[in-house]
Amino acid sequence: MATSFPLRDGRTIPAVGFGVYKVDDAEAETAVATALDAGYRHVDTAEMYGNEVGVGKAIRASWLDRDDVFVTTKVWNDHQGRDATLRAFDASLERLGLDAVDLYLIHWPAAVNDRYVQTWRTLVELREQGRARSVGVSNFQVPHLQRVIDETGEVPAVNQVERHPWLPQHELMAFHEQHGIVTEAWSPLGRGRLVDEPVLTRVADAHGVSVAQVLVRWNVQQGVVVLPKSVTPSRIRSNLDVDGFTLTDADLAAIATLESGQRTGSHPDSVS
Repeated sequence: MATSFPLRDGRTIPAVGFGVYKVDDAEAETAVATALDAGYRHVDTAEMYGNEVGVGKAIRASWLDRDDVFVTTKVWNDHQGRDATLRAFDASLERLGLDAVDLYLIHWPAAVNDRYVQTWRTLVELREQGRARSVGVSNFQVPHLQRVIDETGEVPAVNQVERHPWLPQHELMAFHEQHGIVTEAWSPLGRGRLVDEPVLTRVADAHGVSVAQVLVRWNVQQGVVVLPKSVTPSRIRSNLDVDGFTLTDADLAAIATLESGQRTGSHPDSVS
């Protein structure tokens, strides 16, 4: 199985990252330390999560070289626009205690505010300065992506979106493939709601793994970066342990029957 995927800017991104949404600062420090010890080399945080300090402490306290850990953070909706984004980025770096991040994302398009194109230009500026090594977006739909590409000529390296068997995002995936954008999946377990799904349970039992491992493998096997989240050490480790099995065509066909369009998070058009 691929351990990393190429980005359009020539860099690579680890295929499995560690998510810390709704994890407080102190707990994030402990969880990230456990994840790094388990073998994760990709940590995904955000200004809005309120845990950049804890994430940064864990990274700096680890035995790993800085370049061995891929760090993502995001600018929140209230801070879109050039000047506000630059201030937000500097504040994120200060909280993380880092000189640069590996990936900086626009958290939501917040299209009603009509600042995401200007914000995207600002992220490109940060990339050109070398302080954000790669830049991308999160929760963008095809019209948002098309607009930033048309108006700036710059294509995001990544689009991080909700993705799981209920919501496989076929239209976005096709657009991403056409334009060389890496898809990144948040809520890969459907916020825990998919762990008791009978189809997934049967697939997991057939391979002797957990449903969470099936869902991580399902994404990576389709070329999608995936961000499982847990604060339980045993689950942190098992979520990364997906090399020992391969989902068959029959498995993938069974999982495809779960598509319903159901979201566990907000629709991008509703977020301002």
